[in-house]
Amino acid sequence: MPRAKRGFKARRRRNRILNHAEGYFGSRHKLFAFAQEVVRKAWVYAYIGRRLRRRDFRRLWITRINAGARMNGTSYSRLISGLKKANIALDRKILADLAVADPGTFTAIVKTALG
Repeated sequence: MPRAKRGFKARRRRNRILNHAEGYFGSRHKLFAFAQEVVRKAWVYAYIGRRLRRRDFRRLWITRINAGARMNGTSYSRLISGLKKANIALDRKILADLAVADPGTFTAIVKTALG
């Protein structure tokens, strides 16, 4: 009785990992065992990177809003507090974009929030 080789399913699983390892150096893109380690680690780093990207963008937006607020004679924290009290529901992404692209509108929003 011939031995059972896993066949199609196992080959497809191995090839999927090896395709993800394309471009890696040395054995890392040729041998399944090494490729599996580095691809799994790459997926972990990608997951972490997606969270870090959101964090970095939020920091950038806050910096831009703070710069715009200080050009209008207030601080970031006072501006955000004033926006909440005035029921102005603009998120940080939009506020940062306005501060950079349309300072006139941003100034009007600051005056409304603090006025």
